Amino acid sequence: MHALVVTAVAAEADSVAAGLKRLTAPAPHPDGPVTPTRTLPGGYAIGRHDVPGLAVDVLVAGVGPAAAAAATATALAVAAPGTYRLVVSAGIGGGFPPAAPVGSLVVADALVAADLGAQTPEGFLTVEQLGFGRAVHLPPADLAARAAEATGALLAPVLTVSTVTGSASRAAELAAAHPLAGAEAMEGFGVAEAAAAHGLPVLELRAVSNAVGPRDRSAWRIGEALEALAEGFHRLVPVLRGGDLHG
Repeated sequence: MHALVVTAVAAEADSVAAGLKRLTAPAPHPDGPVTPTRTLPGGYAIGRHDVPGLAVDVLVAGVGPAAAAAATATALAVAAPGTYRLVVSAGIGGGFPPAAPVGSLVVADALVAADLGAQTPEGFLTVEQLGFGRAVHLPPADLAARAAEATGALLAPVLTVSTVTGSASRAAELAAAHPLAGAEAMEGFGVAEAAAAHGLPVLELRAVSNAVGPRDRSAWRIGEALEALAEGFHRLVPVLRGGDLHG
């Protein structure tokens, strides 16, 4: 099994790598030997991590859905055909209280482009409602459920936004439009678009660093979220190693 994990920033990539390193008795994957971090066209950093039965390439893509889509598409395009079987969007994000408190994990059962569309006098219309494309990607349902169970995560939609929520009114607006949402972040949908273009399934795992709502940096717990992300990947490995991507 060979997976591509896409993060926004180096700190998230380091947490993913730390979680993988917690596994005992690392061994080369049959796809090939471990390679050091390398730079892809466009300047994207990608590092290889092998554990028994699983190879993981961790990509630092940049912040936002456009950067995530561009970097993911680049990594998939330059890889040998058939290299990857799964793409995972991973990082920290905001959680919708009370379902996703700070320090918890959310696995997406839907990756939703929450602000891709148009404002109208009648309210917001998604890009799907406008007839211009899609606003939701679905991971394999059984795989997402097993990932949530293994990591102790909430299984819920994760919203992709281009602007992080910073007010109570915007948080309420998103919650009303997506009442089951567990988290918001900035990259998942972009990663999913690139994965879909290459015919690959996608997962999203988010560690909650702050509550979705009024912007209060003093209440953010980024270190706690990064540690949760590392532990989440440690627990996710057996699911990925199983290799059953149907669902």
